[in-house]
Amino acid sequence: MKGLLKIFLILFLAVFNSGMVWAGIFLLQNSYYELGIVLLTLLVLIDYFIFNPKAYPYRYTIPALILLFVLVLYPIYFTVKVAFTNYGTGHLMTKQEAIERILFDPNYTYVPENAEPVEYMVFSVFNGLNPTEDFVVLFEKDGNIYIAERPVVAKRSGKEVLLRESTLFPVKDGTAEVNGKVYEIVPWPASIKEVNAVYSDGKIYKPLYSPEEVSLKRYEPFFKVNVVQKYLNRAEFWLEDQSYMFRIGENGEWNFYPVKRIYSLSFEESLENGRITTKLVVKNNLTGRHLVEREGAFYDYDENGREFFVIGYMEYIGFKNFSRIFTDPKIAGPFFKVFTWTFTWAALSVLFTFAIGLSLALVLNDKTLKGKNVYRTLLIIPWAVPAFISVLVWRNGMFNETYGILNRFVLPFLGLDPVKWFNDPFWAKVAVLTVNTWLGFPYMMAVSLGALQSIPEELYEAAAIDGAGKWRRFWTITFPLLMTTVAPLLVGSFAFNFNNFVNIYLLTGGGPAMAGTTTPVGHTDILISYVYKLAFEGGRGQDFGFASAISIIIFFLVGGISFVNFKLSGAFEEVSE
Repeated sequence: MKGLLKIFLILFLAVFNSGMVWAGIFLLQNSYYELGIVLLTLLVLIDYFIFNPKAYPYRYTIPALILLFVLVLYPIYFTVKVAFTNYGTGHLMTKQEAIERILFDPNYTYVPENAEPVEYMVFSVFNGLNPTEDFVVLFEKDGNIYIAERPVVAKRSGKEVLLRESTLFPVKDGTAEVNGKVYEIVPWPASIKEVNAVYSDGKIYKPLYSPEEVSLKRYEPFFKVNVVQKYLNRAEFWLEDQSYMFRIGENGEWNFYPVKRIYSLSFEESLENGRITTKLVVKNNLTGRHLVEREGAFYDYDENGREFFVIGYMEYIGFKNFSRIFTDPKIAGPFFKVFTWTFTWAALSVLFTFAIGLSLALVLNDKTLKGKNVYRTLLIIPWAVPAFISVLVWRNGMFNETYGILNRFVLPFLGLDPVKWFNDPFWAKVAVLTVNTWLGFPYMMAVSLGALQSIPEELYEAAAIDGAGKWRRFWTITFPLLMTTVAPLLVGSFAFNFNNFVNIYLLTGGGPAMAGTTTPVGHTDILISYVYKLAFEGGRGQDFGFASAISIIIFFLVGGISFVNFKLSGAFEEVSE
């Protein structure tokens, strides 16, 4: 049994190593150098811990080591890296990938003026009555017939196929040899309209599609989905130095047209520092001008000389994302409003939840109060219910401006006008603070209740003998001793609310929106929800670089505040001792 288990573990380790090596090489080949190096380094450490007897104790840390690398270290590194780039919508690929797309993507081609479509017919191997994706294409040009096999992948960008290619071979006397295979056209001589079948290696290719053949219309859905979408929409068919691509003509018919590429690589000489230098540029074949490369993007000029964006790529831009916060007035203004509101929101949330929680704890700590367990259970319910359910109940049941309980019953009963809870900046902030207080006071009540019960009763008895009243005893005994225990938790609560994304996002979505800004920001947005909008919901696309820069600022703010508060409260003293 042990032998089988050992063999299984060796096989498992071999498969694991193979998978990690493959993943590391794949990442390196696709320019994800950092993640590839991390994976391979991790693999070396894991193998060292397993095979080296002196490192046996460390093998139990392997799961934690993997999670540490993948979920902590690499995300931190990636966030810092992205913060110094223009990574976002329009700038998602590397420069090499962007150039390859310009040169090979069929979207960057054009049909010459007065070019005529080429007559063609597609033949497929049938499985019974159903066509398959095994097909060949016959072209008829200048009275000659050519045959081409299914195009094969010539250029990829990751998993995306940029270009497929196939070559047209002339058919002579009814036969053609293509890549070592002989194809026989039946009947021959004939135009492609009269061809009934193509034979090769025991296969029979039957007519599948022709724009001019009405009898083949029943196969048109299969042809467009399984042939055009998969193989022909990004395919070039070469006849000597001319390529043909699939295009939809002005009459709506799907045909092959001769195409030319808009851009190509070219060498350009320039004078720099008194020396003639030659550099590789991307040239527009129609205008003869080379593309302008600026700020991680290529720009071209139209026929009126106006510059337009062609394609972008990810580029290192230094501290530009950080400087935008201070130099761009349309960003700086909203950012500092969000920054101020984030501190206000976190501070008021802690203040309100602690004040209410402590008040209730003082009441529940009264020995003369009967039914404490019932009250305690009822008051702890808001904490027990999942927060997102409570928030949605408050949003739709209480604060809804049309049929919410407050606007429909409570405020009219008090003789007050309805409140625009989600469209007025002030009342929207009142709403989010109210909900957050509702969700947070049970935690503060539980913490305070525990701390109150730890205060020695003798202190109160001594104070009472000295004539101290309730308020005097509270401010001189209860509150100071309570804060010794609760202060670190208040700091933690402040840090939690500083990044309390869920409540803000579910209740108001950060709204109402601020006017006159170039970024998606609302009056109740806190920094973390602002970052989320920048990264994933920007009306002009995602801006991961800028969002990462703000994330780093948030990290230092929360870390700095927490450190100062912990130092002032002495929370680390016992640990250090």
